[in-house]
This record gives sequence, structure tokens and C-alpha cells, in this order.
Amino acid sequence: MKAMILAAGKGTRVQPITYTIPKPLIPILHKPVMEFLVDLLKKHDFTEIMVNVSHLAKEIESYFHDGQRFGVQIAYSFEGKIREDGELEGQALGSAGGMRRIQDFYPFFDDTFVVLCGDALIDLDLTAAVKWHREKGALATIVTKSVPRDEVSSYGVVVTDENGRVQAFQEKPLVAEALSTNINTGIYIFEPEVLNYIPSGQEYDIGGDLFPKLVEMDAPFYAIPMDFQWVDIGKVPDYWQAIRSVLMGKVKNVPIPGTEVMPGVFTGINVAVNWDKVDITGPVYIGGMTKIEDGAKITGPAMIGRNCHICSGAHINNSVIFEYSRIADVELTDKLVFGRYCVDKDGATIDVQAASLDWLITDTRKPIENIKHPATVFASSFNIKPPNRP
Repeated sequence: MKAMILAAGKGTRVQPITYTIPKPLIPILHKPVMEFLVDLLKKHDFTEIMVNVSHLAKEIESYFHDGQRFGVQIAYSFEGKIREDGELEGQALGSAGGMRRIQDFYPFFDDTFVVLCGDALIDLDLTAAVKWHREKGALATIVTKSVPRDEVSSYGVVVTDENGRVQAFQEKPLVAEALSTNINTGIYIFEPEVLNYIPSGQEYDIGGDLFPKLVEMDAPFYAIPMDFQWVDIGKVPDYWQAIRSVLMGKVKNVPIPGTEVMPGVFTGINVAVNWDKVDITGPVYIGGMTKIEDGAKITGPAMIGRNCHICSGAHINNSVIFEYSRIADVELTDKLVFGRYCVDKDGATIDVQAASLDWLITDTRKPIENIKHPATVFASSFNIKPPNRP
């Protein structure tokens, strides 16, 4: 069976991570989120997978290649152009436009197929969803999920009649105005004929353009509410919560990697640490080849990436630290550290390099002889406790 993963977006709501990592490759404890989707598709016999790519396309293609090592076949549809300097420039066509581009190249979609957004962890029974879609004789089906009413304003709400036929959409409605608590999860089931309603060679969106058109046409367009786990990483706070949930054992089918060296504390290989001289309270994951100096304190839920260096006196509390980070003797609470950036759990970002906070975070691959004096005004405004220095 055939499927498509939408992977062409820039991931602007997950910046600064997506400056250098495409959203489908954002790691959930070192395994890219899109790899979980590929595993799910394979489990339900979707072994021919098209992926539309644009932003940082080479990164995605270099990781997944032809899909052979994952037990599937993968091909890529690049959306963009070649600049005058010979470099590729991404220019996404929208989710529906990307589908049509693949079909215009050569008719790939020749039977019922599924489309998944490449930025969520799901444990959906795709087989059951496709069966329901076919029994309804649907042209298109949205898989929806019910959320508490006080959360509807964060999502696109799907309004159906008593038979599940889609009647309307509400984009992030006020709680009092929401006509349903079933939200669009970005999981779709289509018949090939739906492509006839998507124009060629132009930007066109599934939710914003195609679906309203299907409703206007009174097409056989349905929504199926299903009970499944859906962990979205569309925004920095979502990603933050996803990592916390995995560490706390709340996400199905996503085990914490490594070896449990003490209750709730997992590590990769060759972690340099004297366990008797550090204060670590789980749940915590520490990546391989990371060094933790005596006197450091880590309070979970927390993730420390591979090849990091946590200095003596550092206190990392409820934070996510990406690979190759050196954290000096500071206190980081509710922070995400990625390269030169430090992000709080609500998505506010500080550029550590621009703020001259070299004492806070540096790349473990670089020498540290030229560390500058801290610019404590920036640290204070971002609720980072600087080291005790004269």
C-alpha cells in the first residue's frame, strides 16, 4: 500500500531547532520523529512511501535514503528551484500542491492512500481507519481526535453531521464558540480521484483549500474520531512536552534508549561521570560520550544529548540539552539548549552568542580559552542564574 509523509515545511514554529534540522528529523531522544511514522506505516503494510521535501531537503534524504534499512521503499519529491549560484532553494507547494506534483510527474497514487504530517508521534490503527473509510465510500477522510473543550482554541475543529460527514471547519475557535471537540490531527485518507480537484503547479493546501472545496461540492467527505495517542511537536512548547512525556513513560511505543544505571536514569555508552559525586534525580536521559563533572546537579525530567559537557556547579532542572553543548556553572530551569540558542518552555529565545554569554553554553568541539566575562543583564532577563564571579 502507498502513503505520503508531508515534510516540506520550514518549521517556523519550532525555531531555532529548524534553522539546521528539518522538522521531520527533530529527535525524540535521538530518534527522528519521522522515523516513528515510517515504523507505523510499515506495521500497517504501507511500504511505498513518497515524501515531499523542500527546507533542508538533503538532510531528510541523507538520513532515510531509499528506505531499505527501514524495510520500506521511499522516494522524494523536491519542491523548489535552482538559484543562479547553482544552489537549491526550497519553495514548498503546500500540502495538496505537493500531492498533485507527485501525481503529475507520474501517477503514483492509484488506490486508497494515507497522508501523514511529519511532525507528530502517533499510535493510530491505520488499518482500522482505512477500513472505515472504504466502508463509507469516502473520497476523503480526516482522522480526528477528541480533546477537552478548554483546549479546542489551539486546534482546527472539524464539524460533522450524525453520520460523520464533514460540514464545516473552525480554525482555533474560542471555547464558547466551538461546535465540536474533534480536532484535525493532520492524518488523512484519500482516493486517487481527489487529486482531480487540486490545481497543478501552484501552492495549494489540504486544510485551507482542498477541504473547503470538498465541502462546497458536497463530496463524500468524512471524519472519523479515533481514540489514539497523538503527540504533536508543531511548536517549541509541544516539543518540550513530548520529551517530558517520553521520559515520564507516558508515550506508547517510545521507550527510553540506553541503559538504566539507577532508578529513572538512563545513559548511552561511555558516559564519563562519578555517580557518587553528582546529584541526579530521574527521569533523566544522558547521551553517549557525555562528561558530567563532580558537583553537577540534574533534576528530571531532563535530557542531556550526546557529547555534552556539564561542568561542576551546573544545575539543569526540567530542561532539554542538545548534543555538543557545554553548560558552565549556571542554573538552567525549564530551558531548551540548542547550539547557540537557549529557549524557554514557552518558546522565547535568546541568542547566547549575540548576548556574549559564552560562559553559559559553548560547543564542546571548540576550545574554551577565550570565554568572555558574562553579560549578566541578559541572563537575568531570561531567568538564568549566572555563576558566582567577582
